[in-house]
Amino acid sequence: MASSDAKPLTVRCQCSNVSFPTPTAKPITLFYCHCTECQKQTSSAFGTSAIYTAEGLFPLSPDLAEKLRVYTRSTEKGRTMDCYFCAECGSRMFHRIVDADGRPRSTVSIKGGCIEGLDWTGGLHIYMRSAVFEIPAGSEQYETVPPWMQ
Repeated sequence: MASSDAKPLTVRCQCSNVSFPTPTAKPITLFYCHCTECQKQTSSAFGTSAIYTAEGLFPLSPDLAEKLRVYTRSTEKGRTMDCYFCAECGSRMFHRIVDADGRPRSTVSIKGGCIEGLDWTGGLHIYMRSAVFEIPAGSEQYETVPPWMQ
C-alpha cells in the first residue's frame, strides 16, 4: 500500500544544472517508447517516459525556464511536441504535446533516466512497429499506442 506522505522525486540533468521535483510522487503511467523519434533522441533502442500531470510544473518557473532550451517538432497526428533540454549539457528533460488547436496537453512526459528513484516496473512498450529487439513475452506492448491514447 502506498504511503499518503510520499514525496515527489527529483529530476536532474547530467550536469546537475537543471533540477526540479516531479509534479507528484508517482507517475500516471510509464512508457518504453520504441518509435524512431525516441531512438534518435536517446541515441538508443528506446526512450523511457514517465507521464505526470503538467500542473505543478507548468507554467515553468522563471528560474527553471532560463536553464532550459526548447526544440519543437511535428508529430504524426498533426500536433507539435515541445521538447525541453538542459542548456548546458543538452540532456532531454521532458516534453509536452500541444494539440492542433494550440492547447497544451494536461500531462508532461518526463524522461525516466533523469528521475532519481523512479520505479521502472510495469511500463508499457509502445510503437513496437519500430522496435529493434524483441520484448519479453508477458510485457504489455502495442504496435503504436494503447486504444485509450488514440
